[in-house]
Parts: sequence; structure tokens; C-alpha cells
Amino acid sequence: MSESLYKSLLWLLALGFAAAFAYLCIPPLIENPDIWGALMAGFVNPYAAGYATDAIMCWWVLAVWIVYERGQGVRHGWIALILGLAPGVATGFAAYLLIRMNQKAI
Repeated sequence: MSESLYKSLLWLLALGFAAAFAYLCIPPLIENPDIWGALMAGFVNPYAAGYATDAIMCWWVLAVWIVYERGQGVRHGWIALILGLAPGVATGFAAYLLIRMNQKAI
């Protein structure tokens, strides 16, 4: 896979998930601005709880990786951690790979 295709796919996935998140989650949140209720809705049944727990743990794995690579000179990983909280880990992870790739190439 070429580097340009790799970057394009990462951008597509990051922005695609952000758009899907906005489409699915913003309207109900505007209708009922209960943020805690929205967060806990991921745990309404065992299957949803499994997916929600996976996403939360993936964020923590990403956080450990970002902190580790900060010591290696990769800067601005905190942006990916914020994006990992909202819209989600898919966007944050893709963003970190792009941030990292741009800095490792220097």
C-alpha cells in the first residue's frame, strides 16, 4: 500500500467515524442533554457493555502508547486523546497515526 493511500484511508476512516458519530449521537443529545445518561447508554445490556468496555480500554491503550512515544519525541498526541473521547477512539487513533507519521518522517 502506498503512503498516500494509507494517509487517505486514515483520513477517510477518522472523518467517516466522526460524521457517523455526529449523525447518530448529536440529535438525541440535543433533544435530551443528559450527558451522563448518554454515556451510560453504552451499558444497557451485556453486548453493548462489551463494546463500550472495549472502546474505553482501547482509549487507555492509545493513551499509554502516546505517553510512551512522547518520550521518543512524538509531540501533540494529546490531540488524539481528546478526539478519542469525542467523537471516539476510531477518530483519535487514526489522528494519532497521522500525527506520528508526519513527525517520524522528519
